[in-house]
Amino acid sequence: MPGIIDEIGDLARRLEPGEVAPLWYNSAGTLPMAILTASKLAMSFGAEDVFWNISVSVPHGARIALVGPNGAGKTTLIRILVGLESPTSGEVHRARNCSVGYLLQEAELALEDRGQTVWGEMLGVFDQLRAQEQALRAMEDRMGAPGANGAPSLMEQYGAALERFELEGGYEYELRIRQVLEGLGLGSGEHEKPVGHLSGGQKARALLAKLLLRSPDLLVLDEPTNHLDIEALEWLESWLINWGGSLLIVSHDRYLLDRVANRVWELDYGQIQTYRGNYSAYVQQRAERRERRLAEYKAQQAFMAKEEDFIRRYVAGQRSREAKGRRTRLERLKRDGLLVRPVDDRHLQLRFGAARRSGDIVLQTKDLVVGYAPEAPLFRADDIDLRRTERAALIGPNGCGKTTFLKTVLGALAPLGGELRLGASLEAGYFAQARTDLHMDSRVLDELLRHHPMPTGEARGLLARFLLVGDDVFKPVRALSGGERSRLALAILMKQAVNFLLLDEPANHLDIPSQEVLESVLGEFGGTILLVTHDRYLVSRLATQIWTLEANRLRVFYGGYDEYLSAREPGEEPAATAQADRSGKTRRVGHRAGSRPAGQRRGSRAGRRAVSAADLEQGVSELETRLTTLSAQLEAAVGARQFDKVRLLGLEYRQVEEDLERRMAEWAEAAAVQGEV
Repeated sequence: MPGIIDEIGDLARRLEPGEVAPLWYNSAGTLPMAILTASKLAMSFGAEDVFWNISVSVPHGARIALVGPNGAGKTTLIRILVGLESPTSGEVHRARNCSVGYLLQEAELALEDRGQTVWGEMLGVFDQLRAQEQALRAMEDRMGAPGANGAPSLMEQYGAALERFELEGGYEYELRIRQVLEGLGLGSGEHEKPVGHLSGGQKARALLAKLLLRSPDLLVLDEPTNHLDIEALEWLESWLINWGGSLLIVSHDRYLLDRVANRVWELDYGQIQTYRGNYSAYVQQRAERRERRLAEYKAQQAFMAKEEDFIRRYVAGQRSREAKGRRTRLERLKRDGLLVRPVDDRHLQLRFGAARRSGDIVLQTKDLVVGYAPEAPLFRADDIDLRRTERAALIGPNGCGKTTFLKTVLGALAPLGGELRLGASLEAGYFAQARTDLHMDSRVLDELLRHHPMPTGEARGLLARFLLVGDDVFKPVRALSGGERSRLALAILMKQAVNFLLLDEPANHLDIPSQEVLESVLGEFGGTILLVTHDRYLVSRLATQIWTLEANRLRVFYGGYDEYLSAREPGEEPAATAQADRSGKTRRVGHRAGSRPAGQRRGSRAGRRAVSAADLEQGVSELETRLTTLSAQLEAAVGARQFDKVRLLGLEYRQVEEDLERRMAEWAEAAAVQGEV
């Protein structure tokens, strides 16, 4: 199917999530064998070279992040590596029997509508197991026929088939499907929905789920987080951390790359640079490497200048022979060993306009109710107290009302109940996720001038700082890419003098270098920030308060993202510490009275259910224990050739499986109800 390559070779063995695969060693018995290698790859489109002379390898078990600015050729490179495109020159080799799974960036366009439901699409991954299951049932019927008890050969075949079925996960594949679908945000309500009726984001998640269930040897993901909220991101992150195969991932989610990657390929200016470690290690090594190369370049330039001065002074004098020898060596150096000055990174040049100081109180609410209809409010909020220079990050699932809350703060939407008070001397700047403030038919230059009249030369200079140059400024806004529209919106916002920033997904469509600049500028901003984002790296670097919006409730946590994650773990209470604000008063950092205990704070689905549905946990545990016991009894009965017992135990096993599925559904329902309390 488009978007998934899984027939490159038969799997030598299938890896379950969490199972660590054995390393493959080379003939010397020292280094892991690469499961994929590329040698001297080059790609050109007409006269334009995208990249050239690229040689890379993917060792077994490697977790590689491919990074670089938008347009550097990352997607083109991975399509060549997985065999969907041919390079202009160079070769790609894959290990024998290596299976490759590929999730393309436009995944929502790749899931074919074949009349299947979501559940049916997932079952298709396990067609071989299901065929084995049907064969087992047929063998059971044959053995159950009168006079069949004396057919030892049939019983031996059945025992071998049953053992193979169990070892390959035959009793677990439906549970795995439920876990993966639910982890990616496709709950039981979507399981029986036809694929053709899914939204674009749901199709992308369904395709990702199908790919994860296949467990290929090499998993290649191009922007897998595009349609995931933070909860689904955390689940995917956990899955990838515990997975034993090789991974090549392209993502703008720096937090994910920090947690998952153990090496980084940087593609820029047509070349690949490789780094050891995760994303943060790469950032540090990149800076050190550039500093070292710049120092080497300057040293060489100084040496050449010194040599040229000597040659100029003595070429016609007494030391002419020495000068000519130096000239020969210098010419050879310029021809063969000349270092190139490290290229300055292309990045945005952001700077906020100066604004007057706001009052110490920026935003306060009491008993706030937000929504569009009094009879069906979107959510109620804990009492909020946001002070000057603080940075609040509002996180939550897609569609829960985060943008609606920003509109309520801005006054575009009245609260349904309670109080909302803004502080004195506020100059608010709003960055809208949907870019609704941009006129799509205006030219880029005219759109900037509409918001901020200025001389044309100054306007073009400002746009150039946001990487909008040349003919780009004369394009209509609708012709811009998502990243270019984001940069235009940022240019308009940065020209304002603001002291209170309300940002709705400001990092969307920005490449990693641009995200780094945005993070730096926001970190230096002297005002107050209210940030709605799925970018956990940005949240972890900036936020001093975490507001979570879920289950029709906005909860306030006073502290950074790492503290929030620690406090959210089941069984732990957040440490309430004292923090003095600039006015000298002491504020409590921790949960406000009435907020949910940390152990009941929403985290991963598994963790949340274990806390909120504890009254059902015992029943689930007993059923799981019974399944384990039945599995052992089945194995013993097969070994003893006790056919009647095998048949009865098999029937009981399926019944207990059904009971466990029903009990887990009750558990999920109880968790959802408890979360609304």
